[in-house]
Amino acid sequence: MATWILLRGLTRESGHWGSFLPLFQQAYPEDVLLPLDFPGNGVWHDQPSPWTVSAMVRHCRTQLAEKGIQPPYCVLALSLGAMVAVAWAQAHPEEISRQLLINTSLRPFSPFYQRFQPHNLTTVARLLLTAANAQAWEHAIWRMTSRLSDPAVVNGWVKLRQLHPVTPLNALRQLWAASQFTAMAQPPATPTLLLASTLDRLVSVQCSRSVARHWHWPLAEHPSAGHDLPLDDGSWVLDRVRHWRAQGAAWSDLCG
Repeated sequence: MATWILLRGLTRESGHWGSFLPLFQQAYPEDVLLPLDFPGNGVWHDQPSPWTVSAMVRHCRTQLAEKGIQPPYCVLALSLGAMVAVAWAQAHPEEISRQLLINTSLRPFSPFYQRFQPHNLTTVARLLLTAANAQAWEHAIWRMTSRLSDPAVVNGWVKLRQLHPVTPLNALRQLWAASQFTAMAQPPATPTLLLASTLDRLVSVQCSRSVARHWHWPLAEHPSAGHDLPLDDGSWVLDRVRHWRAQGAAWSDLCG
């Protein structure tokens, strides 16, 4: 049995895991899956988002302590969530036994124009300047992060935004935290697998390649999915988990 902490990205919440969570649970029914939200998102949408990634780590650890869930944990994290996972593993290596990081980017390994691809800036600026509604925001995010053509996904995201609205200020706070976080020179001792989407339109795949090269971490690339890899091809992600999980020491020793 493994205890998994699942962390999403910028302005996203636990609900955005969508069908991936039941798919994961079906594949590993004995595992415990614990999706957490950052302040400003999801169940914490009415709180101010932290200005730093380290504060997001503290919030995650506090949530788990209040639930009485003890480490060690396995972590599956996407984008900003993966930055939080790296910071967590570097600050508290005894708490994170393994981590699977999806489509992330880290200073100082990648330039800003790879970490947030410039062609998205005009879309974000237009949405902010026109005070766009939930439908417009979620459709734009969908186009930036997914290569699926299922309108039901956008409709579900719109409902989540209406239920747990993320304020523009909180979105800016999260963006600032992501842009300013700088990883330590030495990688965490935590065994880590990187997953990336070759055709990611939001964060260049070069960012994951750079982390893999600098820290000598294994990297698997999906040839056609978008930034939200668990959404676009959750089965592929779980296949990588299954293969990785079969390697090395017993997971019962590593992840609780």
